Amino acid sequence: MKISKLLCAFTAVFAMLTAAAPAANAADNVIRVGTDATFPPMEFVKDGKRTGFDIELIEALAKTMGKKVQWIDIDFKGLIPGLISNRFDIAASAIYMTDERRKVVNFSDPYYRGGLAVLVRRDDSSIKVPDDLNKGKKVSVQVGTKSVGYLKDNFPGVERVEVEKNQAMFDLLVTGRVNAAVTGRPAAVEFARTQSSVRVLDKGLTTELYGYAMRKGDTELAEQLNKALQTLRVNGTYTALTDKWFGKSE
Repeated sequence: MKISKLLCAFTAVFAMLTAAAPAANAADNVIRVGTDATFPPMEFVKDGKRTGFDIELIEALAKTMGKKVQWIDIDFKGLIPGLISNRFDIAASAIYMTDERRKVVNFSDPYYRGGLAVLVRRDDSSIKVPDDLNKGKKVSVQVGTKSVGYLKDNFPGVERVEVEKNQAMFDLLVTGRVNAAVTGRPAAVEFARTQSSVRVLDKGLTTELYGYAMRKGDTELAEQLNKALQTLRVNGTYTALTDKWFGKSE
């Protein structure tokens, strides 16, 4: 009797797994991509839709790979943990390819050159170069970004004001509650373009590369993504996207 019950239970489980198989195969054509769409011009929401350089580049890469994208919105600080815990397959959100991150994830080939920059108010003449930050200034940064660690290591004299969202970091600067904001140069330049009361210091803090993060074991996905990226560079799609979001190439 016990054996019969076990066989029935096994048959039921097997039937469930078999029924689920077509859904799993269909999912093979979908790439789940995590992003924090609050960082223009890289990724942001406009008129209720995600847009930006990362968004359009990922969509173009997926199309080249013969796949569709399922976007998953998540705070920046949750991108790497979410990737590792299999909530999504790729983290695409203006992520710098740092040695610390390489310990836990793999990166695609670099897809854009960026770096940390300093935003200040135009009416503040006390900050002319980055070294002026190290004099008891208040500086806003987004939690989970490289800006936090960089300030800790290189500007111990500043008072960091850490916020969850990129826009909150900018708002603190515009309203005068901090003296500066440190973020990626593309986002800093874009915000200064739309907000005349702030400016980006000419001298940047770093020059670094952006990459798309994947789990350590997903070597096949990384190879497919890199191959697709190379295809877009050759056929002109990549240049068209960089021209659209950052201006014409020099």
